[in-house]
Amino acid sequence: MNRIDARFAELKAQGRRALIPYITAGDPAPQHTVGFMHALVEAGADVIELGVPFSDPMADGPVIQKACERALKHGVRLTHLFEMVREFRQRDAQTPVVLMGYLNPVERIGLEAFAAQAADAGIDGVLTVDMPPEEADEFGPILEQKGLASIFLVAPTTSQERAATICAHGEGYLYYVALKGVTGAATLNAADVAEHLAPLRGLTELPLCVGFGIRDGASAAEVGKVADGVIVGSALVSRIAEHAEQPDAIAEELKAILGEMRQALDALPAR
Repeated sequence: MNRIDARFAELKAQGRRALIPYITAGDPAPQHTVGFMHALVEAGADVIELGVPFSDPMADGPVIQKACERALKHGVRLTHLFEMVREFRQRDAQTPVVLMGYLNPVERIGLEAFAAQAADAGIDGVLTVDMPPEEADEFGPILEQKGLASIFLVAPTTSQERAATICAHGEGYLYYVALKGVTGAATLNAADVAEHLAPLRGLTELPLCVGFGIRDGASAAEVGKVADGVIVGSALVSRIAEHAEQPDAIAEELKAILGEMRQALDALPAR
């Protein structure tokens, strides 16, 4: 059982929802990322998604695209993320870390070399946005051999047949995209989310975590009523952008946003 499975087992026993923040590694500068990760844990993060900067993040909206641009200006590459997570592990051996990104940087290193380096650094899961499960027959077993979870996305437009395929290949948790479009979209309908999650529960025992459109404690609580976890990215990354010239203030800003969400989720009745 890797750290992701252990964390969700712990949350289930407690009747609590997972809070999963996303930040882009190296934004606004690489020396701040590990400190931000620790700040997120202090504020109540259960899992951290660490974004891999990429020049063409096609599934992401302007907020995360610009975060990637800021990180890439500092020359941040996938191999730097391994060092960041290794440094993070010096103080935190428990919090699961998931790399979220695109296939191109992984292929540059090579699938086997990537899996070996990621596992050695202390990474627990990989979400490759542009790798559908139908094409993951080679990569999935390589990750599994190194104890890394293959995490997949499910969208509102995903057919039941394809959702079944995704669930069969998925590990760790399932990332349900609450909105059509790119990250940072504005409108979240919790009732619609509940309607789409219901059939997924008949296909998998994986925790169902919902991202896109969660901005504050109220939206986190609404989604938390029907999901096993909430994922927040753009709300955090936009705050990093606002204070890019004052990086010392960013950690407190992140803790304030995430802390509000943590309180809202913990105020919900136990699942």
